[in-house]
Amino acid sequence: MLDTSVVVAFMNRRDDDHERVATWMEKTGEDLVTTPLVVAEIDHLVSRGGGAGAVHAFYEDLSSGAYPVEWWPEAVIETVEAARDNPDIGLADASLLALAAWLESTRIATLDERHFRVVRPLTGEAAFTLLPADA
Repeated sequence: MLDTSVVVAFMNRRDDDHERVATWMEKTGEDLVTTPLVVAEIDHLVSRGGGAGAVHAFYEDLSSGAYPVEWWPEAVIETVEAARDNPDIGLADASLLALAAWLESTRIATLDERHFRVVRPLTGEAAFTLLPADA
């Protein structure tokens, strides 16, 4: 699964984590699926800090399938429940918890270790594998 922080670092060559993320993304065989809430968060951050060219590049990536988006009928309910049970995270991060449970995965591409090292998978596993840090 793919979190906002990885996409933003990948798109921004001036980001401190750009090289590490770009190298990992070029080599990874991970499914980099995300949620509509993460897409909205990326759009907001790129629009605010990257300008029209960056927004256009992000939209091109989305329309080409670079970041597949998954959503299912119970997604909103499961996301809200995850956010309620983990009050330190927002809806975008909670949507990844719900997606991880739905896909039965514990692998999340994120630079947000502050949140994802603390929260536990909804499926009962002990912890998430954070990528690229744990790769």
